[in-house]
Amino acid sequence: MNSKKEKFEDFKTAISSTIRSISNSQKIEVSFGSQSVKSPGNSIRLPDLDSSNNSLNFEEIRAVADSKSLILRFSDNKTLNKYEPQGNIAKKLYKISEKIRCEKIGTNYFKGVKNNIEKFYHKRITGLDLKSSEDKIVESFENFLRVKFLDFRNENTIEKKLKTYKKDLNDQFKNKIAELKDLTLDQEKFNCLVSQLISNMSLDENINEEEKKDRENENEDKQTKPQNQEQETKEKSEKQEEMSIDSGVPDIENETKDADKTREEVEIEDSSRPEFKKRGKTNFGDLKYKSYTEEFDEIIKAEDLENADEMARLRRNLDQQLLQLKNFISKLANKLQRKLLAKQNRSWNFDLEEGLLDTSKLPRIIMDPFNSLSFKKEKDIEFKDTLVTILIDNSGSMRGKPISVAAICADILSRTLERCMVKVEILGFTTKHWKGGSSREKWMKNDKPSFPGRLNDLRHIVYKSADNQWRQSKNNMGLMLKEGLLKENIDGEALKWAFNKMSKRKEDRKILMVISDGAPVDDSTLSTNTSDYLESNLKKTVKWIEEKSNIELLAIGIGHDVTRYYSRAVKITDVQDLGDVMINQLTDLFVEKKNKTLH
Repeated sequence: MNSKKEKFEDFKTAISSTIRSISNSQKIEVSFGSQSVKSPGNSIRLPDLDSSNNSLNFEEIRAVADSKSLILRFSDNKTLNKYEPQGNIAKKLYKISEKIRCEKIGTNYFKGVKNNIEKFYHKRITGLDLKSSEDKIVESFENFLRVKFLDFRNENTIEKKLKTYKKDLNDQFKNKIAELKDLTLDQEKFNCLVSQLISNMSLDENINEEEKKDRENENEDKQTKPQNQEQETKEKSEKQEEMSIDSGVPDIENETKDADKTREEVEIEDSSRPEFKKRGKTNFGDLKYKSYTEEFDEIIKAEDLENADEMARLRRNLDQQLLQLKNFISKLANKLQRKLLAKQNRSWNFDLEEGLLDTSKLPRIIMDPFNSLSFKKEKDIEFKDTLVTILIDNSGSMRGKPISVAAICADILSRTLERCMVKVEILGFTTKHWKGGSSREKWMKNDKPSFPGRLNDLRHIVYKSADNQWRQSKNNMGLMLKEGLLKENIDGEALKWAFNKMSKRKEDRKILMVISDGAPVDDSTLSTNTSDYLESNLKKTVKWIEEKSNIELLAIGIGHDVTRYYSRAVKITDVQDLGDVMINQLTDLFVEKKNKTLH
């Protein structure tokens, strides 16, 4: 007995020493089971060593000790709490993601740690009997990240056990795994992104809905005739098997016909708004995309969103930032202006037999009357009447430096192009509310139909119309710095709006420049539709404009690469990058090309 006790004490001492070494903290207090600790905030609690199955218990303690030590070393609680999502399940997944991030970093340094954690995890997941939906979601999420981040290999039995939920996780995270891996050493950006992805799945809301439906079904069953009970149980079971982790609704393939029918009804119902009425006439190649309602959408002038005094104050804030770049902006404007005006200079053909009399050749007539008169004719100017529309992402993720860069971009380009007789229009896009607004409220009152489509209230802002001079609209640019304006971003519909506005203009050449910081995001829409709903619509809209219209499309990514959406795109991280980027891109754009054929 004493020998066993001594063995346990030796093991505890070794584990405590290992924890202090891995965590890089000599002051950490280690406790086992329900042992009390002096300083809970600076301690690690491990499972109780006293177990009937000591071999398994040793492995568990090693694995838990290693994992918690890595979290203590590589995770900052303040940053972790800053981005913690709402909801019980969401919080569990968020903590798991941080654990996996720390293990990913640590296992690169400590090879033995990876073996301890992996060995115990394999035994634990193999022996689990998962019954509740919550348990399945949590275990599926951890397994999914271990496979993707730590190269864990599942056995067939584990794959079958977690198959349903892992498929939905893969759909939600498939385009973000590489980005998350790149952010492993940057906790703040990693936590921010993974929190956003988890929130988009609305797991707690969906579980509550399932439980509510289960209770309702139980009450109905009590009142149902016995001969119908078997059939209803079967239908309920089949429906639950089809439930999706990221939306809590049946699989989209089984709802296609109903969704199409719903879209037609919505288009008829919400076609009363004049400014949105003509949107459906242009087929942007995405027949499956729809909005639940356009009743609450708005197109608004920037000056109508704030009073004149506040607009002037915001403009002064923008000018303060521009002041630091005064010399740079002046050089940029002059260089770009020279390049563009050079293309508009008049040029002539000389020594013609008809046209305007070339007075420079008259002296030779005086010297020799037998010389014939010389005429000249102006060459056709290749520079066409041009419109440039700048469409700016006004989403919450642009807050701070990105939106300042975007506002400065718009200001510089507007002033410079205007000097070159190029019409400039500046537009912005966001939503009126976070998480759905009036559109979501209407959807909830109508019993939450499946796959409602876009489920938020659009706000499209006109900062400067093409026919207004920069001086008339310059205060409007400062509005982008207003706290609370920036919310969600639904890029696909914003592109359609800008395209339709440009299509009505008479300019010979039209260039649409999009300034954005990445993928479209709207929590309300993504939690009730497929995870790639907005992204897919953006890609199809961009493809249609690029291939089937005469509008030239260019995207500028603020801190993010947007080439996966736009075939012609550049990335900038600071206003100082604007010089060469803008000069080269705009010069290339203004080089005369053959017009694309309209299909």
